[in-house]
Amino acid sequence: MKKILIYGVGPFGSLFAERLSEARHSIFLLDHGDRQQELKTYGVVTENTVTGERTVTRLPVVERLDEEDVYDLVIVPIRKNLVADVLPALAANKKIPTFLFMMNNAAGQQQFVEALGKERVMAGFPLPGGYKKSYIMYMMPVEEKKPTILPIGEVDGNVLPRTCEVADILSSMRGYRAEIRKDIDDWLKTHVALLIPTLAPAVYACNTDFEHFAATRDAHVLLRRALPEAFQAIQNAGVPITPPALRIIGWLPEPVFVLALGQMAKGKTFENIMGHLESVPDEVRHLTDEFFELIRHGNTSTPTLDKLAEYTYGTKEAIPFGSKSIPLQWGGIYGVAIGAVILAGLLKKARK
Repeated sequence: MKKILIYGVGPFGSLFAERLSEARHSIFLLDHGDRQQELKTYGVVTENTVTGERTVTRLPVVERLDEEDVYDLVIVPIRKNLVADVLPALAANKKIPTFLFMMNNAAGQQQFVEALGKERVMAGFPLPGGYKKSYIMYMMPVEEKKPTILPIGEVDGNVLPRTCEVADILSSMRGYRAEIRKDIDDWLKTHVALLIPTLAPAVYACNTDFEHFAATRDAHVLLRRALPEAFQAIQNAGVPITPPALRIIGWLPEPVFVLALGQMAKGKTFENIMGHLESVPDEVRHLTDEFFELIRHGNTSTPTLDKLAEYTYGTKEAIPFGSKSIPLQWGGIYGVAIGAVILAGLLKKARK
């Protein structure tokens, strides 16, 4: 059993707290403002967005991290734009051996290393999706039969005894399995490219409205054209696409991609994505800034990304509901055939 502090008890922090406590670790919670009071009053409340099952877990809430506090592990699953506010408190404590930062991050780990030292920093990403309404965290299912993979790794790509220990802690959670990656920084930067300058602004271009996005083909087309630009831009900046299988997106002809996305946009998974993006526009703007700074030295032309960024920053009016003004572009016959196979798989998955 380990003594663990969850520093930032939003959607992911809440689910981790619930599952780590269930695995008999000693869990403490730290958050600020209204969220701190919610935790004291209601406990950690999560609801499965598919089944509607609600779970309440009551755990000790601490008001601050003091210099003499001792924990085996501190998990920090907060928005990237809020990290600078908490780093001084983390750095003041010299007794905690490991801080695991689990968040979107396109800027790398140097900020954390400079504050805490490389030997105390690990990186990872929290999954699956979730969002907050009132004091309740609405989370996508995490099931034992098909464990959710949590990528984690050391800043320098090494695998140390503590890397395996943290992986074991995370894997003790019901429905989770930790995956130790030697390329966690590339994984995180690719994940940002996949979602932040592409999907997020396409959603904002539709007023973050579920039905608006599902009905608006132009938003889907812009997203399809933005993805190869984003991937090419990070590659030109020296970041390999990680995992490499994501390159398959570039093989999908626009009509196939648009048809698949139109179907997927009607499902519970996408509803969850919408809920999350609606609640974090400040983080998305911050990460968009990080992404464009990351690719700046690669000198890549990104006309679609630039256009979509206007929706992120709120400088452009929304795309009209149901707009289909952008002509679709078909690829070659082989791309169509590959796309059809991929589409069949995506639609099968979307129906589950």
